[in-house]
Amino acid sequence: MSKLYFKYGAMASSKTANALMTRFNYEEKGNRVWLIKPDLDNRDDYTDENGVRVTVVKSRIGLSAVADVIRRDENILDRFHSIMASTPVDVIICDECQFLTEAQVDQMKYIAEFLNTPVLCFGLRSDFLTKMFEGSKRLFEIADSINEIKSVCKCGKKAIVNARIDENGKVITQGNQIEIGGNDKYESMCWGCWQERIKEQSKQII
Repeated sequence: MSKLYFKYGAMASSKTANALMTRFNYEEKGNRVWLIKPDLDNRDDYTDENGVRVTVVKSRIGLSAVADVIRRDENILDRFHSIMASTPVDVIICDECQFLTEAQVDQMKYIAEFLNTPVLCFGLRSDFLTKMFEGSKRLFEIADSINEIKSVCKCGKKAIVNARIDENGKVITQGNQIEIGGNDKYESMCWGCWQERIKEQSKQII
């Protein structure tokens, strides 16, 4: 029986590197991997000579691979059936899974449960205000296996907050849930350091 896996962590915890290393391990054993990524994260994508968007999964340590993009309105189950009709897939690996919709997570659960294809999802648990993303919330609810990929704050404690920062290094506490960025816009912190930074800025006790 195949499973739906959720491997989560704060930013800079090597989630994408883990996803790409997992892909390598499967392919080294002769398995065909369907690597996918939601279209909301287009940081590393580019347009080829034919004007076609190429979706790239890329880690901070330099590992990268071309992936299939998943639109927010797309039915992953239908897409999976279409791919299987021509080339069998042995495993699905999804990076940035927090950007999936609840329905898409349900579709991947169906693939794992009834079509006997393991699905491994890598992504964030929560946003810059520590609120869960839609995809992450659903994965916590129905994933068969949930594992944390740990990272550390500058103080040495475990990082759990994806703090959004401005160009002056100040912590941002208002804004849209989704704002794509890397080290230029986010810093992973422990809860205590995050709160201290906010207090220093506001001069108020939180």
